[in-house]
Amino acid sequence: MQTANLIGASLLIVEDDALLRRQIAAVLERLGVDVTLAPDLGAARRLAAGIDFDFALLDLNLPDGLGLSLLRERVFPASTGVVIMTANSHIASAVEALRLGALDYLVKPFNPDELPLVIERARRARHTARREEHAREETHAAEFFFGSALAGLREHLEKILAADRRVQGTPPPVLIQGETGTGKTTIARWIHQQGPRASEPLVEVNCSALPETLAESELFGHERGAFTDARATRLGLFEAASDGTLFLDELPSLSPALQAKVLTAIEDHRIRRVGGNKPIAVDVRLIAAASRDLKELVAAGQFREDLYHRLDLFRLRLPPLRERGGDIVALAEALLQRLCRRHRLPARAFSEAGRRRLLAYAWPGNVRELAHELERAIVFEDAPVLEFAHLGGGGEAAVAPAFKPGDWFNAEFVIPERGFSIEEAMLRIIHHAMKQAGGNMSAAARLLGVPRDYVRYRLEGK
Repeated sequence: MQTANLIGASLLIVEDDALLRRQIAAVLERLGVDVTLAPDLGAARRLAAGIDFDFALLDLNLPDGLGLSLLRERVFPASTGVVIMTANSHIASAVEALRLGALDYLVKPFNPDELPLVIERARRARHTARREEHAREETHAAEFFFGSALAGLREHLEKILAADRRVQGTPPPVLIQGETGTGKTTIARWIHQQGPRASEPLVEVNCSALPETLAESELFGHERGAFTDARATRLGLFEAASDGTLFLDELPSLSPALQAKVLTAIEDHRIRRVGGNKPIAVDVRLIAAASRDLKELVAAGQFREDLYHRLDLFRLRLPPLRERGGDIVALAEALLQRLCRRHRLPARAFSEAGRRRLLAYAWPGNVRELAHELERAIVFEDAPVLEFAHLGGGGEAAVAPAFKPGDWFNAEFVIPERGFSIEEAMLRIIHHAMKQAGGNMSAAARLLGVPRDYVRYRLEGK
């Protein structure tokens, strides 16, 4: 097992053998661990009353009593990973210590050089417990299957994964932008599950759901006494996600001060808990998501420019459902099959009118709205085929197809309230024509019905 970076971790050694204490301390201090020594239960109680240690190495037999008493008295908070040291004749006591919350045990005599592996196991157990706590608190949105709607992104995603496999150390951050409900969480999970860190943790955080007063503690953790309700040390989610992936959805919801701490964590691979005075090493692949264009938020002074440039390396844009044309029906069919299996209902289909209504509707809630609409339909519509008569207000107007033969324009497109750049739209159309023409500028100009010089002029940005 490869040992983790333990720089900045605090550890209490409770052991009456002075030589063994020094040997253990020497091994761990070489790894950057902050070691504190206690020769007996009394000293351990006094130290634990003032400091929440990350780890404790606890001998079971001490001059003033049994080490088990510290576990029974809950001297150490839940955030402290306790490892027991015991002689062969006291294995039963070690088992009792595990029942009381210890994470592992060592049988004396042991080689102090074994300790890094033991501490690594304890560290992983602490992080697993924190992730499970977070998972209990979070209600994740349902997974969606996007089918061919993601075909345009697949090549880009594969290049990101190929880069991940080449890179030594922490992979670069990924930025996902797209309207609410377009599937940003699904893509974040896909990147993690397909990448080199698939066997490590994925921690998901909706930043917009974090109260401003608690966001820093939730992300970076806190030391005991850092604020009124901080009765014990708590790991932050950056620590819990170490070695794996941290997905920060709606990152712009964080305050500028917290955005600065996120930037420091990305660049230095270090975090500092609230109320703490020492850096803690973290190895986290960050995936950030936003429903608004970060470049626009930077221009408006609502997002840190330095953090934007740090994130804007592997950038993905998820198009809204209204831009996906005929893929909407294919996606709806895939979702419908899954929902029917989930509800243990017979397979259903769409009527022809239902298909037209699916295409005509603007889907402001995107894929999430589509999935909910399908689920409502299979629960409340008894017919063997689904009509969606209420979409768009019902009636014949709702049946009129948004995509007429030979007409590329989506009549249901809603111009955003913040405005629309027609220059950018024209350039996108030109790039699309160039791609379709295989990079041949003259062929692209013929597709667009404009002179070749016009295409060259626009591509050169003049």
